[in-house]
Amino acid sequence: MSSSPTEINNSSITTVETFGFERIPDASRYARPIDLFRLLFGGCNTFSTSVLGSFPVLLGLSFWAGVASIVIGVLVGSCILAPMSLFGMRNGTNDPVSSGAHFGIHGRIVGSFLALLTSVAFFSLAVWSSGDALVGGANHLLGLPVNGFTLSAAYGIFAVLVLTVCIYGFRFMLWVNKIAVWTASLLFIAGIFAFAGPFDSHYAGKFAMGAVGFWPAFVSAVLVALSNPVSFASTMGDWARYIPQNTPRHRTMLAVMVAQIATFVPFFFGLATATIIAQKAPDFIASNNYVGGLLAISPNWFFLPVCLIAIIGGMSTGTTALYGTGLDMSSMFPKLLNRVRATFVIGCAAIGFIFLGRFVFNLVESVSTFSVLINTCSCPWMVIMIIGYVTRRGFYLSDDLQVFNRGGRGGHYWFTHGWNWRAMGAWVPSALTGLCFVNLPDQFVGPLGELAGGLDISLPVALTMACTLYVTLLQCFPEPDGVYGPQGRRWLRGSHKATHAHIKMVEPRTAEGMRGNRMAAPREEVFDTQDAA
Repeated sequence: MSSSPTEINNSSITTVETFGFERIPDASRYARPIDLFRLLFGGCNTFSTSVLGSFPVLLGLSFWAGVASIVIGVLVGSCILAPMSLFGMRNGTNDPVSSGAHFGIHGRIVGSFLALLTSVAFFSLAVWSSGDALVGGANHLLGLPVNGFTLSAAYGIFAVLVLTVCIYGFRFMLWVNKIAVWTASLLFIAGIFAFAGPFDSHYAGKFAMGAVGFWPAFVSAVLVALSNPVSFASTMGDWARYIPQNTPRHRTMLAVMVAQIATFVPFFFGLATATIIAQKAPDFIASNNYVGGLLAISPNWFFLPVCLIAIIGGMSTGTTALYGTGLDMSSMFPKLLNRVRATFVIGCAAIGFIFLGRFVFNLVESVSTFSVLINTCSCPWMVIMIIGYVTRRGFYLSDDLQVFNRGGRGGHYWFTHGWNWRAMGAWVPSALTGLCFVNLPDQFVGPLGELAGGLDISLPVALTMACTLYVTLLQCFPEPDGVYGPQGRRWLRGSHKATHAHIKMVEPRTAEGMRGNRMAAPREEVFDTQDAA
């Protein structure tokens, strides 16, 4: 190796990241589970999460019912999310590329599509919420007018800063989140002193325990809290790919769990301050304007922390949302885009969406609803990935995952013309059925949304259906033996047919690779004939 891990670890944060979608060499993986914690927690430690924390009050729950809904939602979401950290560490690439092992070389576009939608939605929400908070805080602190010009300036500054960090890459983003974790946490804790006086833990809300309307509101609040960890489903591998493969799996999953538990800080800040807003400035609750209500009840000295949280939190949340999209787009169009170019193109498109969505089409609330619908589609995808990891005992052929990116055909994950119809046959009906059961009052109610008496059971239905369908299809129509490795499959019966593979050396179509994405030449490509059609 030309460079040791120590040398790489001492690289400047202003050095543009060169690694793209190809597997990162073991010697270049310098990240630790604590870094994954910083990225996950830093990406949540902002007003975007506080807005989610205010939802129990917006839905009419009491303070303690809100606490229970947040705890349940975050813990359940964390348990679903934690195993997703293993794919990046195992394969040295992002999760959509890894998903090709289960969905097929072409079927991996499902993960790419979900990642793109999730990134644009949460990047937009981060910029909008942070920009509104910054301008509002500056208005109270300095008398800065709140109008289209000042809001546009705030959105533009945030978006450009986030895009710049993402272009520099992983190390710069990690540095930003190292700062965000501690500073934003201290600023949120300062809120205890700002709001301890007017806070009343006995806030009753609209619905008492067991009253009509309580359970639909409670379940909705749980699902909102659950959506926060689940939103990282398709982006976890963007950061975990830098963790060495021999890192104990329990440490990586524990880092994910602890990071999500740490989000109780912004969650409970949002919940507690929402109860104060409901009593002192109820009009803001009625109009679902949490940030405006927070500014209305804040003491004068807290406006500066509000501005700082907006700046720091907006940067960390925006970078974690946008970074992986450029990486994934470069793998979709390797001849046209490398990671830097793809990040720039997607970032500019997202910035355009931010301004059009805010000032032309007024899509702020619609994007919030859309983010929930994306999660409904992401959860079945996660379940299929996790079941696949368990049944294959974590065995993956990393080189075969790159066939699509290199413009090739075949390999162990080619299945049927690049599609694994078992995974697709489980995901498509599960996602569609889950969407039918969505029940977000005054926002989106699916055709089957009222079947549970107003309860939103979309995620339980989607998760259960995906699990049942995928396991059934794997049992009835076994995958080729070659994808399971030397130890064989776990908990599943084997195929009655032998797996035949023809291995040949092939030259890449072009010796020219994008910087950081250069293809190895020559390389092996495996053509599996059992499942081909």
